[in-house]
Amino acid sequence: MIDPEAQAGWVAEAEAAEEAEEMPLSLRLSIADALTLGNATCGFMAVYFTTTGILIPHLTGSTETGMARNSAATAVVLMLAAAIFDLFDGIVARKLRSSPMGAELDNLSDLISFGLAPAYFVLVYGMVADHPLQQKVSAVAAIVVLLAVVLRLARFSCVTMKDGMFQGMPSPFGALTVVSIVLLELPFVPTLLAIIGVAWLMVSRVEYPKPRGILAVAMLSWIVGAMGMLAAWAFDAPGGQMLLQAGCALQVVLGAVIPLFATARRVNTFRGNRRESREARAEARAAQLP
Repeated sequence: MIDPEAQAGWVAEAEAAEEAEEMPLSLRLSIADALTLGNATCGFMAVYFTTTGILIPHLTGSTETGMARNSAATAVVLMLAAAIFDLFDGIVARKLRSSPMGAELDNLSDLISFGLAPAYFVLVYGMVADHPLQQKVSAVAAIVVLLAVVLRLARFSCVTMKDGMFQGMPSPFGALTVVSIVLLELPFVPTLLAIIGVAWLMVSRVEYPKPRGILAVAMLSWIVGAMGMLAAWAFDAPGGQMLLQAGCALQVVLGAVIPLFATARRVNTFRGNRRESREARAEARAAQLP
């Protein structure tokens, strides 16, 4: 004799299995998609800590600098964590699979973590300065950063590049460079010019290598090291401030040097192609002579 409750359970399981089979592929999330959603969550929480730990205490007149430092460090660590999720979701998608909406999820998550979060960080940086002109100009700079990421992600979806290369500074690298510029606490004008320069690099045609193989390991190591620097700074460890400044300076230097190497390589490639073309034409003319 069959237990009615057990029979009802079997029927429910069968119906659930049929519904799963009938579910469109576009609605099924893969492991890579879950990592991408982790990216978006980190970006949103970075905005949250920037607001609650830096902006609100400033607006309410709080003089507790330690909380602002801890919140700034937490916000940047979350952006770094978003970069790790962004790195691994691509690796997992190549090794396993991604859902049909994986590319769209990736772009939307990148917009939150590497567009909205750093732009908002720049905006708050200007607001806590208590200088009306600096506040307004910082708002413009934040908009420039946000629009640069929007344009870069839109172009990424439309332009086909050769394998292993990006066109324009990748948005995670650009976001971390923008935040590093702010944390360096340079004078306002150099900071503003550097931020705008990074925004321009993101929409430029400069080619950047994709983080694969050894480059991916180096990038992951650098992110983990940056997290350690931020933790030392947040907890006011001995030498923490100097360590943070050195890390931010290195990030900015990398942001400036990589385009120079990429441009030099592109120029050398162009010259090499022209030289080969001239040699081929000379050989063709020589072959035509009697």
